Amino acid sequence: MSIEVLKTARDWRREGRGVAIATVSSTWGSAPFPVGSQLAADDKGNFVGSVSGGCIEGAVIGEARQAIKDGKIRNLEFSVSDDQAWEVGLACGGTIRVFVEPIPNEIDRVLEAADRKQSVALTTDLHSGAHTLYDTASAPEPVRGAMRDDRSQPLEDGAFVRVFNTPRRIAIVGAVHIAQELVPMATRAGFDVTVIDPREAFASPERFPGVKLSTDWPDKAMRALEIDPRTAIVTLTHDPKLDDPALDVALASDAFYVGALGSKRTQAKRVTRLTEAGFTQDQIGRIHGPIGLDIRAQSPAEIAVSILAQIIAVQRGAMT
Repeated sequence: MSIEVLKTARDWRREGRGVAIATVSSTWGSAPFPVGSQLAADDKGNFVGSVSGGCIEGAVIGEARQAIKDGKIRNLEFSVSDDQAWEVGLACGGTIRVFVEPIPNEIDRVLEAADRKQSVALTTDLHSGAHTLYDTASAPEPVRGAMRDDRSQPLEDGAFVRVFNTPRRIAIVGAVHIAQELVPMATRAGFDVTVIDPREAFASPERFPGVKLSTDWPDKAMRALEIDPRTAIVTLTHDPKLDDPALDVALASDAFYVGALGSKRTQAKRVTRLTEAGFTQDQIGRIHGPIGLDIRAQSPAEIAVSILAQIIAVQRGAMT
């Protein structure tokens, strides 16, 4: 979901314009934009965002202006021909459903939550147009599942849930070869990545171009991150002097994933150290170690694949 589209819509409303929001609720066949894509239009026909890449925008904007006038929700269905699809770069046509509504009052609270780095979900009854805003704690399971999956979607009760999650993050402790493979993979998968290593020769812009780097000691760097339930922690140094301070912070945090590189023997020694440091078995049990799915990975790139796959599986609820 595009927060920027909603910010523009809110700003237009503050300027006194009438504003409506269009949201893709389902698609069949080829579709240029996924379910949940949004467009905001004002009462003059100005718009931001997109629901189709150009196939149906004109018709949607027209319906948006009518929704501004009468205050009613609209459920629209469009069949996109093969010729129309070709014009916007698709191989074939399909069907798109879009609901159009006057801008919900709850948008202000959605944007306030985004500023606070808090995940929320907004449900819309597609018949009445009624809205309910949930945070992670208050959301019923169907809504919580959508938030967990990072996917806006229709619900079985005739509502549609729009998910506004904070960015998923990965903090990688150890600017090693595996990190160099993991960073671009994780970035492409939509994670905001920070690499932590007090060894400046390792955590250098030359080795990690365009990546957030911290050369603070791991425990200090981790506290500065303000770890939340959308954060994964990965330790890769093999050095207890660096990994253990990071794990001290990670195990006391709300991170959804904690993983540590090393063999079963290394993990056993780690468990002993953490037990002696006062951590409970439940806390230590949060560590995925040896890290990553067991795909018999050998090269740094393969190990990075196994780590990222495990992080995504845990975040999606496919494994604990």
